[in-house]
Amino acid sequence: MGHFSPGVRLGVDVGKVRVGVAVCDPDAILATPLVTLARDLASDDDDRVPADIAELARLVELHGSVEVVVGLPVNLAGAHGPAAIHTKAYAARLADVVAPIPVTLTDERMSTVVATRRLSERGVRGKRQRAVVDQAAAVEILQSWLDAQRRRTR
Repeated sequence: MGHFSPGVRLGVDVGKVRVGVAVCDPDAILATPLVTLARDLASDDDDRVPADIAELARLVELHGSVEVVVGLPVNLAGAHGPAAIHTKAYAARLADVVAPIPVTLTDERMSTVVATRRLSERGVRGKRQRAVVDQAAAVEILQSWLDAQRRRTR
């Protein structure tokens, strides 16, 4: 395992309708919200790169990202359901496009729940909440992953 290298990472929360994106600083300490992308639901036999994946690739380049961390939804039993399978396929497609930048899957058991709750507590509701909750979930995914990396290397 060894030393956790610094560098900008993107955190990605893949939803059926939207993709939340977060970014961390070059020291890989703090995750912040970046953008919410609309899913481009191209048919699977379509050869063109979906617009959301193309935009993620552009963001990787723009921010000089060294890694992309994608939240893998697992149900509370920990089994990999349809959402997880869907996310793995998305991550694989993204990995093809951003190669050689690695795409890492991380267990996203509670991030959306936590993010939604935090926003509700702050009184962010309705349409505006839906727009930012995906980014907030991406922040949770990336932040918990960064914290875990730092704990491992101490």
